[in-house]
Amino acid sequence: MAHSPKSIVTTVFVALVLDLLAFTIPLPLFPRLIAWYLHSEAHSPSTLLSRLLGLSHSWRSKLLSFSTPALDTTQTGSETRWMWTGGRVGDTSKNWDVVLLGGAMGSLFSLCQCVISPWLGSREWRVLLCTMLGNIASAMIWARSTSFSTFLLSRLVGGLSEGNVQLSTAIISDVTDSSNRSRSLALIGIAFSICFTLGPSLGAYFASRPLPIASSSPTSWNVFALPAAISLVFLIVETLFLAARLPETKSWKKETSANAASESAPIPVEAADQRLKRLNTIGWLHGIFLLFFSGAEFTLTFLTYDLFTATNAQNGRLLSSRHVRPSLARLGEIRMACYGCFTAVFAFICLTLLPACRDSYALSTALLYAAATGLAYTSATVVTSLTAAAASCCDAQGGRAELQRGRALGVVRSKGQLGRAIGPILASSIYWLQGPTICYAVLAVFMAQLSSLMVYLAKQEKERRHRIKSR
Repeated sequence: MAHSPKSIVTTVFVALVLDLLAFTIPLPLFPRLIAWYLHSEAHSPSTLLSRLLGLSHSWRSKLLSFSTPALDTTQTGSETRWMWTGGRVGDTSKNWDVVLLGGAMGSLFSLCQCVISPWLGSREWRVLLCTMLGNIASAMIWARSTSFSTFLLSRLVGGLSEGNVQLSTAIISDVTDSSNRSRSLALIGIAFSICFTLGPSLGAYFASRPLPIASSSPTSWNVFALPAAISLVFLIVETLFLAARLPETKSWKKETSANAASESAPIPVEAADQRLKRLNTIGWLHGIFLLFFSGAEFTLTFLTYDLFTATNAQNGRLLSSRHVRPSLARLGEIRMACYGCFTAVFAFICLTLLPACRDSYALSTALLYAAATGLAYTSATVVTSLTAAAASCCDAQGGRAELQRGRALGVVRSKGQLGRAIGPILASSIYWLQGPTICYAVLAVFMAQLSSLMVYLAKQEKERRHRIKSR
């Protein structure tokens, strides 16, 4: 059966939607899930969670020498409380432990992605199916994880298996050319938009409902077993769909390059050394951006849990609102990434001001959703733009191994995942030590510096394109 590029892109898009739905379902549940583990295990010294908390509290006592005394102002009547620094007020200590553990959990997942990404350069059909089997195993472990250690195992397996986004990017890049590649890669951003709109809401909706088969022995199932089961169903359907519809695409370019060469005029390209240098720059930009952005993104639901004791449903609506608009964004490259970084600075400033406005419902809600909208635009533009820019460095056939598309995009993604591995634990640690205001203010300053660098690189990119067109 012959497969057209359009049919392959459609298959990849549908499978990616199923995969991301399974990925996004648990996102709004993390704060409550970690709080559940804290309630059941924190007082038992033999559990992994208790030991991790003991180590983290010892670490905090050493680092608090860098912290300033807490500012806790209470105004009669309004009962305004500001948590600007590292002081603990009331039950804040417990909430901030949740933030720290959530950051560590997010960093573990991304660290696994950083390790495995360079090995996923092959677009072989069986590689993709192997990653799907790992995702299925991760969902099954989550459904039965009644201890923090088993849930951590679930995240570890999932991190080492999650390769669908990277492989989807490589497959789309394989079956498209420079004239339609950016438009096709934009489908990945649209898939994220759809899934981050629906997935968190689905997770929050089913979080309060029990899994029917777990009613006879509830203690042997996770408290959120039903969302885990729904994720498992999505992953099984995706695996069967890919097995039935997706062809091997690794040799696609080799099979079509002869016809393409005879039908089109040669397109000027840069020398391999220049493209490799640009690829390395894009990779490190990707990593540094995600270092700062992922910290704010991952701690968002923990912030609402800490300040407002947000429920699963409220966190689900917040995460869904973050991705209502990204599909409207047009895919660009470095210039579009600049706009995304500037929007991230705006979002971080809103989050910086949020703790001081927590007693004003209207103002705190406006700031929270303004930040969410800014983060939505950023997530829709920067990563997809940098991915398209990286793919454009690998258009030439043959040449150096470092510029082979699968390997090159794998290295770029690995650098991004390294940033994601450090970002959540870094942001949650600052939050844990100094509070949300200092945390997001620091992230805003560094993102502003990165934005300035992006502007400079965008000017260089414009000049480079002009030189190539003038040849």
